[in-house]
Amino acid sequence: MSYSNDDLRAASSAGIISADQLQHLLAFLQTRTPASAAGPKFDVVHVLWYAGALIVISAMGLFSTLAFSQMGGWALTVTALVYAVLFASAGHYLWVHKKLTTPGGLLIAVAVSMTPLAVFGVQDALGLWGKFGSPGAAREFYVWIKGSWVFMEIAAVAAAALALYFYRFPFIVFIAAFALWFLSMDIVPWISGAQFSNWEVSRKVSIGFGLGILIVAVIVNARQRSGDFAFWLYLFGVMTFWGGITATSNGTALDKALYCAMNAGFLFFAVFLGRRVFAVFGTIGIAIYLGDLAEKVFKDSLLFPFALSLIGVGIIALGLYYHRNQDGIRRWVDGNLPDLLKRLRPANAQ
Repeated sequence: MSYSNDDLRAASSAGIISADQLQHLLAFLQTRTPASAAGPKFDVVHVLWYAGALIVISAMGLFSTLAFSQMGGWALTVTALVYAVLFASAGHYLWVHKKLTTPGGLLIAVAVSMTPLAVFGVQDALGLWGKFGSPGAAREFYVWIKGSWVFMEIAAVAAAALALYFYRFPFIVFIAAFALWFLSMDIVPWISGAQFSNWEVSRKVSIGFGLGILIVAVIVNARQRSGDFAFWLYLFGVMTFWGGITATSNGTALDKALYCAMNAGFLFFAVFLGRRVFAVFGTIGIAIYLGDLAEKVFKDSLLFPFALSLIGVGIIALGLYYHRNQDGIRRWVDGNLPDLLKRLRPANAQ
């Protein structure tokens, strides 16, 4: 809930704050960035801008045809570089000269997304695939896990980091986070030494990689002053970490109880860090655990679907309770956190 200057003046008239305090507050609020300016609005214009950028990225990556890849390595690299230069130039012009940071930043992000295609062309032209061999067409980058893709992903992360140095636009982090997510899968053949990914090794690498991305996200979140640069890192970090743990099969009863406890901890992190992604995956994890427990208790029983329905209703009720009491929960967390954790908590969550 936000309050206007008129509300503050009314509080001063009612004797709740003094006239001096009112002036200090008004002066302070004038230096604050309005909430509407803190990030892009979710309106038709911004939806069209983001949709256009994602269509271009998809056209050059996910939906690039075999014929497109058969242009030859060097032709593919030149095409990607020409695209990158054109989009980067247009983005720079909009960013610097027109002060249109959202469309400008999106065009910069499109330019960055050309990096994997350019690197693929160089590798294809020079045969730099190593022991894992040629992975095939460029579009298969989004389909198959291959050790040969690693250099494309590292280059994409580096290009995103370079772009962020000059253009502080949060969506560019999406390219880096997406590449890191793929890297967590494609690096497994390098670790295991096998040409094809080993499931158990992949799962363990996913857990470690996801935890690393989450640590980076917490650091970025604590240091960012404007814009949400940590959002995509949190999203892909949670997906990778949570997914690796959830994929564990044949766990003991204690393992599954610990899994439930971890997901309950995610709900705490959702409040502590102000990140709903933890609440979403934590709730899904708790539902998975309770569903597994109900399946064992009510196995081959007509009560099983009713038990699952009750779990679903309970989760909805929990959401309603949190919605109605979230301010009180936040105050309780603030009042009971140790000073060390308070210092680690990002400003947007306080």
